[in-house]
Amino acid sequence: MTQEQTIQATLHILNKSPSHPRFATCLAALHEGDTLALAENAVLAVTDSTAGLPRNCVALDADLEARGLAGNPKVQIISYGDLVRLTAEHSRTVSW
Repeated sequence: MTQEQTIQATLHILNKSPSHPRFATCLAALHEGDTLALAENAVLAVTDSTAGLPRNCVALDADLEARGLAGNPKVQIISYGDLVRLTAEHSRTVSW
């Protein structure tokens, strides 16, 4: 990611399950260069082939593990420390 992309990019932290209306609203708000971080029940999307997850999607390891989804290869798995790093790399953070 270039510095210009970092300045323009938004980190979207989503904690709603794929069946929640806010999940679809979040996906619709994503722009190129944005990152989607799945947390809490949003990590259930890694098992849903219709969820439409973007290429730049990460999921918190603790939430995957808590829901029995550890080791799912569909997304990049991150720690809480990685999430903190992502907030510093993006100019904006939106929690859904």
